[in-house]
Amino acid sequence: MIKQAQANGSALQTWDLSKSFGDLEAVSNLNITLERGSMCALVGPDGAGKTTVIRMLCGIIPPTVGRAEILGCDTVSQKRHLKQRIGYLSQGFSLYEDLSVDENIEFFAEIHKVENFTRRRDQLLEFTRLAPFHRRLAGRLSGGMKKKLALACTLVHRPQIIFLDEPTTGVDPVSRRDFWLILSEVLKEGISILVSTPYLDEAERCSTVGMLSEGKLLALDTPKGMRRHMKGSIVEFTVSDVRRAVNMIPRGEEPWCRELQLFGDRFDVRTEDAEQTIEKVSAVLTAEGITVFDAREVSPSLENVFISMLQRRESA
Repeated sequence: MIKQAQANGSALQTWDLSKSFGDLEAVSNLNITLERGSMCALVGPDGAGKTTVIRMLCGIIPPTVGRAEILGCDTVSQKRHLKQRIGYLSQGFSLYEDLSVDENIEFFAEIHKVENFTRRRDQLLEFTRLAPFHRRLAGRLSGGMKKKLALACTLVHRPQIIFLDEPTTGVDPVSRRDFWLILSEVLKEGISILVSTPYLDEAERCSTVGMLSEGKLLALDTPKGMRRHMKGSIVEFTVSDVRRAVNMIPRGEEPWCRELQLFGDRFDVRTEDAEQTIEKVSAVLTAEGITVFDAREVSPSLENVFISMLQRRESA
């Protein structure tokens, strides 16, 4: 488990942070700590509470119960002090499509009262690889380029911590990769990052991962440490007819196949006994005329861990 940081050494810390909307408890007793200069991913399905958490941390909505500190400042009583120290990229971040890339950055610089912003704008254009497109209207940018421009606008006032709410949703794989390369450069500048994402492969890039479900934090750990939260092990199968194979295998009740996931030309089985699973599954498939090319125990992915934790919670 992540070691609790002292408040004065943390970029953010929460204590039993909760938010209800009428009878709906959107976030319940959230306790997280983010070290300065590090990146934490909040992962979970739609409705898990990720956006509500970020909106509370940015001081946009107050918590119902509990509290949070960002850079040592209370998010409710001292939110005015935080305005210039944080950056927030929401899911619906609004660019002005009839303004150019340059003009959008200038607009957000003026909102944040950044003086002599030209040099900062040019730095951000180079940083986000948008310099060749600085005169293009925002409305004519690709989806990935719009996300980069939104990030540039978020960074224009030099925040110490930024909050990114599902920044790569709807973006093509190449643009997603580029965006995360840019975030790695942001970290090198000492800026702390809290990012929400539905993509577990993105969470692998972060120093800390928090898994959310129905407003509750299931676990908070490093990507490597998170794998210790999964009960059982994973066996990967590569076979001749994967689509037919996954329909041949009983799952759920049998300890040798608690859960099965399909990944392109292979599938994974979560099991309590890897050797028995290799033997049982291979026998079932061979009897059906399906060739097993490879069967081996592998390290669980964060997706394996998350699904395992959800199933444990549902059966509790």
